Amino acid sequence: MTVRPARVAAFAAALTAASLALSACGAAPSTDASTSSAATATSAADFGGLDALVKAAKKEGTLHVIALPPDWANYGAVIAGFKKKYGIKITNENPDGSSQDEVNAITSRKGQDRAPDVVDLGSTFALSAASQGLLAPYKVADYDKIPAAQKDSKARWYNDYGGYISIGCDAKKVTTCPKTFADLLKSEYKGKVALNGNPTKSGSAFGGVYAAALASGGSLDDIQPGLDFFAKLKKSGNYNPVESTPATVEKGETPISIDWDYLNAGYADEFKSKGVDWQVSVPTDGLFALYYSQAINKTAPHPAAARLWEEYLYSAEGQNLWLKGYARPVLMDALKTAGTLDTAAAAKLPTVSGTAEFPTQAQQDKAKTVVTEGWAKAVAG
Repeated sequence: MTVRPARVAAFAAALTAASLALSACGAAPSTDASTSSAATATSAADFGGLDALVKAAKKEGTLHVIALPPDWANYGAVIAGFKKKYGIKITNENPDGSSQDEVNAITSRKGQDRAPDVVDLGSTFALSAASQGLLAPYKVADYDKIPAAQKDSKARWYNDYGGYISIGCDAKKVTTCPKTFADLLKSEYKGKVALNGNPTKSGSAFGGVYAAALASGGSLDDIQPGLDFFAKLKKSGNYNPVESTPATVEKGETPISIDWDYLNAGYADEFKSKGVDWQVSVPTDGLFALYYSQAINKTAPHPAAARLWEEYLYSAEGQNLWLKGYARPVLMDALKTAGTLDTAAAAKLPTVSGTAEFPTQAQQDKAKTVVTEGWAKAVAG
């Protein structure tokens, strides 16, 4: 089992993040007429259709992805499905990396065959990368079916899957599992409440602080109450500084974990056979959701394979594979309309009461600054 630290920061494009130890050496990718054509293609139609794109991608024979943990949103099955369908080799580098690692790899490996072809980024990182001119515009076949608010108007990125902040709980180690943020402050949870990472670097942990803010009188414009909540949690002794991962959940080191619902729901399945009764609740007092974003490296060494990968992810097969990993695919409504939704997988999603509002870029930027400046103080001591 992959031990997955917090994977993606969905907000901190301006953070000073530790870079990967990236080598400046590496052979430049070979180029020919088909590669050059692929690098500028903005849709499969530019190839003369999907069959021609498949042919070009198979000729390249390789796809380089980065920071895709197999146990995150069912990516293991997604990668296996693509390889089986097209016979294209996939190299998955640094599966436990972050969005900043992905962007670093694009910039530092430009012109090398080791550069990532595609990236799966936190939303702020996708916007930042697009503004830096790092991403290639490309419209997948169902681009028009992606809601306008979930995609770049120039098709340089589009959201792929999302989830809600949830509370996971080991019912064999906790007498009564909490279901709300208010519950988490109860004395019975001393030393038990963990986050999936540090919210100055981790998208899921940042989402946890945002959700706590909504549960504590804050808003999408005001995340400070979320920091105040965790300060209270720390002062009460309930906050557990161990960052939750599949390994800490399995070992019982983080009996309560604030994380995306698709990860917590995945743990419930994964560890059931090992005697862990992991229960999942989406708190009604702090309903918060976010999507992640797909994009193609503008200088991808395998541009046809990169574009075919996106076509696969936004096909019914790819979208339903994410759904089987408890992630809510961006084309879920379109799949329902078309009758291609995996209804059995959809029925297993954690129950959500209410409708979440998504923070704007300006709101995320403001929240990022507040969390970056205040998190250490909130949980100090």
